[in-house]
Amino acid sequence: MPFFVDTSPPGQCIFCRLISRAIPAAIVFEDEQTLAFMDLGQVNPGHVLVASKRHAATLLDLSAEEAAAVMRTAHHVAGAIAITFDPPGLTLLQANGQEGEQTVFHFHMHVVPRHSGDGITLTWPRKEPAREVLEDHARRLRQALAPQ
Repeated sequence: MPFFVDTSPPGQCIFCRLISRAIPAAIVFEDEQTLAFMDLGQVNPGHVLVASKRHAATLLDLSAEEAAAVMRTAHHVAGAIAITFDPPGLTLLQANGQEGEQTVFHFHMHVVPRHSGDGITLTWPRKEPAREVLEDHARRLRQALAPQ
């Protein structure tokens, strides 16, 4: 993950200031709910951030409609990246909370063109729990998803 961490005071997050045009950005696309702009910390040419216009720190702070709008914009931008930069791969990355390695606490998604040896690693230790444990996790999630 990038080393930049937004330390702006509450109510003045860097993406809110960017969305309000208080600070400049290389804007790629905009609609009523989202803004797509070039990441200042470009990993590869064409690395774009898609942010919700309404300030929401994490995915769980968005409405389902806003979350869908961000994905629609990411899909739209990914198509333009594919045409323009012709990368052999593409990664969508979205982090939530400090433990999830989120560094700007305004919901956003990275759309990153990928190339062999570009230095990005997405690895984690596989734990492979027993099937019974997985079934229990699934049962608990189904309960949480069931209409009340």
